[in-house]
Amino acid sequence: MPDLLIDHIDGVAVLTLNRPETMNALSGALARELDAAVTACINDDAVRAILITGNGRGFCAGGDMAEKLPTDPGKSVLETWYHPMVRNLRNCPLPIVAAVNGVAAGAGMSLALLADIVTCAPNAFFLQAFSKVGLVADCGSSWLLARRVGEARARELTLLAERLPAEQALDWGLVNRIFPADDLFEESLGLAKQLAQGPVNALSRIRQLYNSAAVLDFESQLLEEDRLQIACSSGPESQEGRDAFRNKRAPDFTRIPLARTETK
Repeated sequence: MPDLLIDHIDGVAVLTLNRPETMNALSGALARELDAAVTACINDDAVRAILITGNGRGFCAGGDMAEKLPTDPGKSVLETWYHPMVRNLRNCPLPIVAAVNGVAAGAGMSLALLADIVTCAPNAFFLQAFSKVGLVADCGSSWLLARRVGEARARELTLLAERLPAEQALDWGLVNRIFPADDLFEESLGLAKQLAQGPVNALSRIRQLYNSAAVLDFESQLLEEDRLQIACSSGPESQEGRDAFRNKRAPDFTRIPLARTETK
């Protein structure tokens, strides 16, 4: 069986980590498969949203500690194997839902943090496990986590390496919704389908705005909002939305593909 299962359901690409015997530990090969799958999704007009989940009892237990990976000349293991996937997910123009069905530890927690919407089962938990093995946070989590839950909580989670259970993750704002374990996939898929039915270019630009807000000052962010609003206002999705409003019908955005020529 492949390490990554790929299904297409009503405009949603479902990417399932498929190493259940290791709690879906993120091997170098799996990281590259996920990176390639995200690129394929971006280039496929039929894909309008992405859902990432895990097979078995875990979402992703982090990097595969049993591996000894070779590196490209002058590069680290992270730069050779993992950072391309992290950057691709971060910069992906498509909305991403992560359905966390169990443990999300280390790089697996980073994977969840890279999603726009995070759902989880009641038994799921999140763990910044790095310090337990004498390592620092990686795969972007030192940047992503503080922006999701605040610096004080991010420092606590990373320094103490304590489990963050589902209900607390919801209370802290790391998780958007908790669903019963048996319903997690279908409910999360429903959210991803809802995104897939939406205006993919506007959703892509919304994703851009929240990414840029983390690094721009207020005035610069206003200008970025203006730039992207101009692009939306002159585009076919806005025209479809206004026409639907005038004619008292539901808009149909699904026939309008993602524009891939826009400069990010």
